[in-house]
Amino acid sequence: MPSCNNSIPQPLIFILAGIPGLESSHGWFSISFFLIFVVTIIGNVTILNIIWIEKTLHEPMFLLLATLSVVDLCLVTVTVPRMLGIFWLNAKEISLEACLTQMFFIPSFYVMESGILLAMAFDRFAAIWYPLRYTTILDSNMLVKMALAILARAVAVVTPAPILTKRLERFQTQVISYSYCAYMAVVMIACGDISNHIVYGLMVIVASVGIDLFLVILSYTLILRAVFHIPSWQARSKALSTCGSHLCVIDLFYSPVVFSVLSQILGYHMAPYIQIIIDNLYFLVPPMVNPLIYAVRTKQIRERVLRILNCERK
Repeated sequence: MPSCNNSIPQPLIFILAGIPGLESSHGWFSISFFLIFVVTIIGNVTILNIIWIEKTLHEPMFLLLATLSVVDLCLVTVTVPRMLGIFWLNAKEISLEACLTQMFFIPSFYVMESGILLAMAFDRFAAIWYPLRYTTILDSNMLVKMALAILARAVAVVTPAPILTKRLERFQTQVISYSYCAYMAVVMIACGDISNHIVYGLMVIVASVGIDLFLVILSYTLILRAVFHIPSWQARSKALSTCGSHLCVIDLFYSPVVFSVLSQILGYHMAPYIQIIIDNLYFLVPPMVNPLIYAVRTKQIRERVLRILNCERK
């Protein structure tokens, strides 16, 4: 590990190491990431087209789903091409400005996605607790306000990261042991007291994903309470089915975060390359799987996809 005894000034160029310890497997990872990227683009563009074309899907739940697809497309677009450049072209150099830009946009889109999942939980809560007032509660004005709040929070929470990084003066090395410019990965190679940076990193997790997960769990606790008070089993089953897709997406999105946090709290130290792979899964797997889940489990979208496939066969 480099020492601060031979520290260097803040470099104008950083080197992204990719996945240290698994350099010989970079080719296989590149294939996986490329396939994930292609499936993500096709799946989310399909969802957006279906919601755009089908006027009957211009409802709060599907408009939120469309917003989720847009954020997912943005997330993979700012993440995967740089990774593929590292794995295929050995393009490991990244300028300080590009690094700070990536440091802002990647977590911003991730925080936005968490906020959208919370909004979708609120949507299901309103639909089940107040079915007669559902369309008035979640009208277009409310959806716009929710979208602006999600955007504002992401910007407010993430903006300090590149600003604080820019103030770091000395570094142990210019090599970032990651496949993208992660804030904590850059901080860990800096010299001097980084305790404030660590506190800020924890605050970002708590103020975004932590609060969102708590409120999502609270929403679904109230939803389940309402559902199990419905006397008709058929009506109860129908109410639960409307939440099924969202619950699958929530589980997929928050599970890696919870696993990572719990492993650190319990003192389980993973190999660095395993941590990097898990962090990559944060950003790559949910955007790919989300449209697949909704295409399979949501009747309106499933029927439209099948209609498209049948037309292509003819």
